[in-house]
Amino acid sequence: MVAFFTPVDGSLVPTAMSVSAWSPTNLAGTAVCGLLARELETHGPAADFIPARFTVDLFRPVLNEPITLRGEVVRDGTRVRVVDAALVQRDEVRARASVMYLAVGEQPPGEVWQAGHDLPVPEYVLDSPYGEAPHFKSGDQGWTPDFGSGANNLRKAVWQNLPALVEGEPLTPFQRAAFVADCTNMVCNWGTAGVGFINSDVTLTLARLPIGHEVGLHAQDHISAAGVMVATATLYDRTGPLGTTVITGLSNARRQVDLAAFAEGRSLPVTAN
Repeated sequence: MVAFFTPVDGSLVPTAMSVSAWSPTNLAGTAVCGLLARELETHGPAADFIPARFTVDLFRPVLNEPITLRGEVVRDGTRVRVVDAALVQRDEVRARASVMYLAVGEQPPGEVWQAGHDLPVPEYVLDSPYGEAPHFKSGDQGWTPDFGSGANNLRKAVWQNLPALVEGEPLTPFQRAAFVADCTNMVCNWGTAGVGFINSDVTLTLARLPIGHEVGLHAQDHISAAGVMVATATLYDRTGPLGTTVITGLSNARRQVDLAAFAEGRSLPVTAN
């Protein structure tokens, strides 16, 4: 079975699919986010709660080595539960995350303003049970799995059908959303010379969980100055928007990532993280 991690003796061992485009000794932020979401879910409340806000701090490189995770509930109430998690390697925390679960309930009466959403969706379906390479869209161009298609200054979207996160386990909707949230770096910071920013955090907000195998991410904004970046995107599925993503990050101009070169010879998800 194809997966990003394999369980071995109480740890999770990365596979080649987890490796970062920045360095073969480090892991991609997407895989790290998915793994932290998995740990947080083990401390989650009942099914009538939504993981409404998920935040990851990527303050140290996560190494291409076995990983240990730990988590704890820090607030448990009838309408709110907060859980923290940490990813540990070499006896130090290399990334941390928190999630705020909110209880679902009845919508309040009345009407409020909502932004319009023109979210691009492929006409074809990505439905392989083993996952597929991401498909990209730049501006008005068509969808394509070509990693060279994004070397431009057009607004971008990515459409994903992911394989399993951990071998032998089904990918949950929250893990799927958390993984794709880190792709904000790719859809918002991929330009004519590749990807030149590396994100230091990810925040995902969800009003609901994704339905089905496919999840999209559509760039909303990129703001940068003096090597510091803020970017936002909309997460969605075939039925509409799910929530938003926000990342901040730093310039990595001397190690600009050419996604087409990195993806050559790889057949499953590749991200610029």
